[in-house]
Formats: sequence, C-alpha cells, structure tokens
Amino acid sequence: MTDEIDAASADEPGFAGFDPAPVPAATAGPTPYRVLARKYRPAHFGDLIGQGAMVRTLTNAFAAGRIPQAWMLTGVRGVGKTTTARILARALNYQTANGAGAPTTDLREFGIHCREIVEGRHIDVMEIDAASNNSVDNIRQINDAVRYAPVSARYKVYIVDEVHMLSTGAFNAFLKTLEEPPPHAKFIFATTEIRKVPITVLSRCQRFDLRRVEADQLVAHLSGICRAEGVDAEDEALAAIARAAEGSVRDSLSILDQAIAHAAGRITLDDIRAMLGLADRARVIDLFEAVMKGDIAAALGELRAQYDAGADPVVVLNDLAEFTHLVTRLKLVPDAVKDNSLAQAERVRGGDFAQRLSIRVLARTWQLLLKGISEVKQADRPVMAAEMVLVRLAHAADLPTPDEALKMLRDGSGAIPSGNGNGGGGMPRPPIGGGNTALAARPILASANPAPAPVARAVAAPAAIVASLEDVIALASQNRDIGLKLALERDVRPVRFEAGRIEFSLAEGASRTLAQDLSRRLKEWTGQTWMVAIVNEEGGATLREQAAAAKDQRENDAAAHPSVKAVLERFPGARIVDVRDPRALEAAENAAAQPSADEYLPDAEPLFDDAEPDFDGIDF
Repeated sequence: MTDEIDAASADEPGFAGFDPAPVPAATAGPTPYRVLARKYRPAHFGDLIGQGAMVRTLTNAFAAGRIPQAWMLTGVRGVGKTTTARILARALNYQTANGAGAPTTDLREFGIHCREIVEGRHIDVMEIDAASNNSVDNIRQINDAVRYAPVSARYKVYIVDEVHMLSTGAFNAFLKTLEEPPPHAKFIFATTEIRKVPITVLSRCQRFDLRRVEADQLVAHLSGICRAEGVDAEDEALAAIARAAEGSVRDSLSILDQAIAHAAGRITLDDIRAMLGLADRARVIDLFEAVMKGDIAAALGELRAQYDAGADPVVVLNDLAEFTHLVTRLKLVPDAVKDNSLAQAERVRGGDFAQRLSIRVLARTWQLLLKGISEVKQADRPVMAAEMVLVRLAHAADLPTPDEALKMLRDGSGAIPSGNGNGGGGMPRPPIGGGNTALAARPILASANPAPAPVARAVAAPAAIVASLEDVIALASQNRDIGLKLALERDVRPVRFEAGRIEFSLAEGASRTLAQDLSRRLKEWTGQTWMVAIVNEEGGATLREQAAAAKDQRENDAAAHPSVKAVLERFPGARIVDVRDPRALEAAENAAAQPSADEYLPDAEPLFDDAEPDFDGIDF
C-alpha cells in the first residue's frame, strides 16, 4: 500500500525541501498524456534549436559573470521565448544537492531547483501573464514583493509573458524597479510585439530576437522525435509539416501530434495534405506550368480538381506564390536547390523553370498573385475569384514593360524583347479558343529544347558622329523628334561641347527638363551615355538667334550692293526678303525631304509678302 502511494505521489508538486503530499491509491490512475510540445520542451540551452547566436551570448555572459538584471526576449509564436526564460531561471539558480554550484549555462545535470523551475512551479520563479495582470496595481504588488529575499533559491526571478500588454501606467510604474532592482531579483520579459514596448523599458533590458527555425532544422528535429516516439514518417511529410509551421517549433509539434493520430501508423504526405487541406505540391507545379504556358483551359481544370479534392483556393494561390518565389530564388541563387526541406519535384522542376523563365515574368507573376490572393480572401465565391486570377496571369504575365512597348512601337517590329532570348520568356502557348492567334503567338515559357526559329535581326545603323550642337539638331531631325529639334534651336545657349558632355544655359521660357530629355535621347540614338547639364554661365546665342543675325547681315550686305540699290530705286516699295546662294540650292533640294523649322513655326515670317511685288529674291 505504501509503495502504491509513493509511486502515485512521485510526480505531484510540492514545496522545495518538502515531500509532496501523498495521494490515496484509490485516486491514482495512469499517467495522463502530454502533448509533444510539452513532452519535448527544451530543458537546457543544448536542446534549443535555431538560436545559436543567443545561446553563445548568454554562455559567454555567464562565464564572464556579466549577468544583467533584465532580459527582453522577442520573436514569433512558438520559437522558445517562455522556454528560454525558464532555462535562464534554471541557469541563475543552479545548485547541486550538496549546496555547491553557481550561475552557469551547463545544465545537463538537474540541480535541486531545476525540475520545479522547468515545470513552472518553483516558489521563487514567478511567471506572470501580462495580458491579465496589466494594471498599475499588479505592478505595485511586484514592486512591494521584490524587496524580500528569495525563499530557497539564489535569485527571485520574474518571468513576464506578453509584456507588451501592460498599460502605459503599468510600464511607468515598472521603470524604477527595473532600473535598480535588489541584487537578488532578475526580470525576464517575453513578447511577440516588441514595437509596443516603450523604449524606456527596452533601454533597461538586454534584448534577444529569437529567430524562426529553418525548415531543414525543423525537419531534423521532427525526425528525431518520430524516432523517439516509434513513429514512421515520410521525409516529404515532415517537410510539409515544417513548411506549414512557418518556423514555429510549437506549431510543428502540434501538427505532428495531430498527424500521428490522423495516420494511425505511417505518416505520409497524403495524410498531411488531407489533414491540413493542402494542395499537392506536384499538382501546384502542374498548375504553375499550365499558367506559364497560357493553357487557360488546363489551368482552370486543375484548379477545379484541387478545389473538389478539398483544397482552399487561397491556399492554392499561396502555394503558387510560394513556388514562384522558389523559382526566383533558384534562378538567382542556384545553391538553394540543396535545401533539405524541398521535395524532389520542387528541386527538379523548379530548377528547370528557373533556367527557362525570365526575371521579368517571375516578378510580374508574383505581383499579380499577391494582388489576387487579397481579392480571393475578400470574395464571396473564392473559387471563382481564384479562376479569374489565373486567367489574368495567363494573359498578362508576358506583357512587355512600358519601355519595351515603346521600343516595339518605335521599331515597328512587334516582337517582345526578352532577357533570355525566348521571346516573352517561355514555351509556346497552345492556341486558346481555337482562333486567338495573337495570344498563341506570344510565348511565355520556353520548352526544354526549343527548335531553332528564324530571328529577324535589324541591321545596325552606323554610329552617328556628334561633334557639335548642329550635329545634335541634325540627329533629332533624322529621328523625327521635331519638338526636341525646335527646343534646341530656340532655347539652348551653348557653353561647352565635348565628346559625351554638353553644357548650356537656357533662354527665357525654356523647359527645365530639356537636359534630361536630351540626355535620354542621345543615349537612345548613339548608344552612349551623355552628361547634359544646365549651367549658370552666360552662353552664346541660340541657333535661331544666330540664323536671324546671319540673315540680317546678308540682307544689309545685299542692300549695299550697287546693282541692288539701283533695283530698289527703280521699283518704289520693293524690299529684300531673302538672299540666296546658288551653290546652296542643290543642297537645299536634297534636304527638302527633311522637315525644317519654318514648317513648324506658325509665327514665322513668310518669304514673300503678297502686298508687295512678287520677287524671287536676288541671286549673286
């Protein structure tokens, strides 16, 4: 009878130094089941996974005796904040049965206080939930109690969970005690919302940001627990659990606990999909390929099949976005294919897509999916909204960018430029609807071994020689940019002109963006980068002013000629309207096809005045 009582009461809580109260044999029963998240909770720093930086810092601090009065632990759910707080409390109060021991991070052997601290029932380690104890009165109680020495341990440790839930007054009431606590008191705070904690509190604590655990580390951790539990599980199933947990150890263990009960034997990937409502990764890749090909009928059929099998449309689109991100990473970081959390299909087919898809296509697909996911979440009929997202993806993923569209219009080629030489970036689209040849002609995803196709190559024009402002104006005229040509003639007062560099001042009323426009145009026309700058120096006359001055000079010179004087005297009212050089007539006829500035100047003075006699001018 006594043995039965002792066995039943062995696991019951009790005060430090006292035996637990005996439990009658009649009430004793089998040990209750503990979930995996509690059963395999880390008991010392060596059990923590994914937090190497924090463990190293704390180990060095304890070894050097540089132990602060408060720590702030922050991170997402399930990464070990409360667990780390309890391990810290163990490290602070570590003591062997013979009374020896000092604060240490070597906790492989349990001390006299360790088990009570790990189980959360030590009298000198107070765990406080700030969500339900967030008032000034609650903090006042802590301030009053902290003055008293610990009952049995070395330090009195306060673990305040979700500390961001404290009120503003409670935070302010905590400041003095937190800054200058008694030597026997230590504070450990944990929060998922570090931004809500006042900076005055953060400045009094040593902060540790607990990281999300990498998927490969989670898979290894889950595999070890499965071996300890005698459970057989597929590696791909554990990888799916790690992805669903999003870096949270507690979430992964909760899912594994549920999967063990669901499978009732070997845990397979199909079990995890059925349990979590996940889409088949291989089918997600098939859907991605159909969308990239532009095969809308196949894409809609695959989405409907996954929906009928129980997949959530939002989850399907999220998986598509995740795979798009994976392909982008594999394209930019080929070593990412070594990630142990990736399925075989993701490694092989993802790497294939990475070689055949351009960054432009992947980036646009990502943007459309992000926008589409938010729309599907808000839609009354998610599956229909998801179908429309796929239609939009298939039709818009290979559209040219604005600069490419302008280049296409300017060249008149109609071909979509591509970063990888595969047209729009991919394999030929099947005809859609039987007759939409325009869509069918625009590929987005290239086949693995595309057949060589004739490529129309534009004959490169000889590089233009630009040595003066006049050459720039001639280049603008040649490229039919009449607006820029007129602006250069009317508004530019040249200061310096060198190869690759132009400096000028502006005439009154000129556009302030003329320098940027000219630099961009010269880059397009010459293929070289030009530095075009507006300076405050006094520039020369504009070309229009120079032309007007030259014309006035020619007319004055002509009026001084004896023959011209005689004609003007013989015909009263006659006047000189132009002076022409016969040697320039042939050149003018050759250039007649080019638009002249006078054609675009409505206020230009006509060559002949109808009110005056009709003269052809005076030739020399």
